[in-house]
Amino acid sequence: MIRVPSPAKLNLFLHITGRRENGYHELQSIFQLIDLYDWMEFTQNDADQICIEGLNSVDLEKNLIYKATQILKPFAKALTGLTINIEKNIPMGAGLGGGSSNAATTLIVVNQLWQCGLSISELAELGVQLGADVPIFVHGKNAWAEGIGEHLTFIDLDQKQYILLKPDCFISTQLLFSQKTLTRDTKPTKFCAYQQNSSGFGNNFEPLARKLYPEVDEAMHYLDQFGKAKLTGTGACVFVEVTKNMNIDEILAHSPCKAYLVKSLNESPLVHFQVS
Repeated sequence: MIRVPSPAKLNLFLHITGRRENGYHELQSIFQLIDLYDWMEFTQNDADQICIEGLNSVDLEKNLIYKATQILKPFAKALTGLTINIEKNIPMGAGLGGGSSNAATTLIVVNQLWQCGLSISELAELGVQLGADVPIFVHGKNAWAEGIGEHLTFIDLDQKQYILLKPDCFISTQLLFSQKTLTRDTKPTKFCAYQQNSSGFGNNFEPLARKLYPEVDEAMHYLDQFGKAKLTGTGACVFVEVTKNMNIDEILAHSPCKAYLVKSLNESPLVHFQVS
């Protein structure tokens, strides 16, 4: 049995810079990996089946973990059945990339278990079929993202802590994208501009999320007392950078919803993963 962590991410900002003819949106963002983990256990079995335990709320055919195994099957030189157990700690529908991270972790581990022989770059390319966020977790490094999120430039970010709140709601990404008032023409920028003035970078989905989901608005109002609150991804989670004068215990204790204290990661724990 192999047990590995599957990390979450924050979008330190998220701008939509255009829209393609196929309907996909062009964006710019920074992906910051954090130490909030799901835990995944992989056990090979004699049955010719993929069994996923711990995620009963998602149909098997729609499960990104299952889809990741199916993408790898044509490359397998040592195909076996697998039982994959997941301990979910990353909230779903939160903008933290939990599903994408689980899919990427599956690609990395099963690539080795089945002796597929694919490189990290090849796995990331396959991962785009599962979701635009999957490649960042396959590479396991913080990145400046463009395109639909798949064009990555790996960057060094300062070590920080964040207070993260999960409002008690599930945001529909499709609903947010369908809103006519969504800003889709933010001017493209550069990482050096972010380094010089990060406070000027926001999330184009934030006004809509606050308007459509009162729980998000409440969480942001709460965190704005202590710093500049931000929405990650299309939500629902919001976060604020920890500063020296904050009373972290008090902020966590009085949060209007579930709260986490998380640390940034320089790289994913899976970067150097090897089946022993």
